[in-house]
Amino acid sequence: MTHLNETLGVAVIGAGRWARKAHLPAWRRDRRARVLRLVDTDEPVLAESGRLFEVEDLATDYREALDDPRIDVIDVVTSNRAHFEIAWAGLEAGKHVLCEKPVHHDFRQTQRAADLAKAKGLKTKLGFTFRYAPATLYAKDLIDQGFVGEPYVFNGYEQNSQWIDPSTPMRQVPQDGSGDEIAVSSIEGYGAPIIDIMHWWVGRPLEAVVGTMRNLVPVRMVRDTARMERLNIDDADMWICELSSGVLASIQSSYVTVGNYPGVEARLYGSEGAVIVRLVEERGVCQTLHTATRQEVEFTERSIPQRFFPEGGSSREPWDSLFYSNLVADFISEILSGSADNQGDFQQGALVQETINAFEASYRSRSWVDFPLRQRGGAGGTPLAGGM
Repeated sequence: MTHLNETLGVAVIGAGRWARKAHLPAWRRDRRARVLRLVDTDEPVLAESGRLFEVEDLATDYREALDDPRIDVIDVVTSNRAHFEIAWAGLEAGKHVLCEKPVHHDFRQTQRAADLAKAKGLKTKLGFTFRYAPATLYAKDLIDQGFVGEPYVFNGYEQNSQWIDPSTPMRQVPQDGSGDEIAVSSIEGYGAPIIDIMHWWVGRPLEAVVGTMRNLVPVRMVRDTARMERLNIDDADMWICELSSGVLASIQSSYVTVGNYPGVEARLYGSEGAVIVRLVEERGVCQTLHTATRQEVEFTERSIPQRFFPEGGSSREPWDSLFYSNLVADFISEILSGSADNQGDFQQGALVQETINAFEASYRSRSWVDFPLRQRGGAGGTPLAGGM
């Protein structure tokens, strides 16, 4: 595999909208890596993305990248259904893997992939985009320095109006049985990043969860059929979490709440101070950080030091390319360093997915659910439904 100071060879599997907005610009921005192969089953989309990002080696079968000795990293940007298959195949082939969330809807499968990567000495990373916002990184730096003191309360929100209009096309969500029960959607596809930040900032083990889900816009345009159909999915949810040392947390996600998207906000209140990160594009700025202390209780905005930005980055560029450039740069550094450093990896993905599975188990049982689920032999005996 790659040694220090070499240029990483990358294969991006999936050439659609998110690859064009985040992944491909981020890889191109960093001189330490080069996208050598681009893969997609949709040939017109593949050809257009190849032209836009000057990638000549195009393929419709991801397996071709696994056998390519030039490829060090597999970047999985496909539909959710293919994430685990491709990520697992990439690890078995000895490649480092970046994968969009979730790796798998069942945390136990994500844990298997994390264990495989560890056994083979490979680095992994999940698409926890908002962890890598400069404002989030700076807030974490302040937390580590003791700015908030002992953590007391975390509030996390991922709320936007992306699908408040039912005529906006949405991918069909797999449902179990008759479809009478709400299938997980918003909390998995959109809540995962704020759950990741909760675990990362608070740094305390989760002990129990309770909460609920709602289907507020039941009839929607289905992307694959172009018809209005009943989709019994979680498009809004609220959760309470108990963590060790008495820390309380709340999580809310929705894509039918009026407002800009992505619409992420993370708040941590402690014994000495508080931090609020808001990742919302407003008036040309994609992020803000406000802080307060016991002595100065009025929140004031903090300037984010340039060291938390990618080269040439600013809060006035599009959030997707800005945040993802940090993610990709961090992954490249982790791989090339040869150290054990690997934040936001498949192990963290398993923890986030286990939290989501616990949330679903709580909703199904209409009760508190203890954490970790591993102590209960799975997700409380309830189906592990799929997300978007």
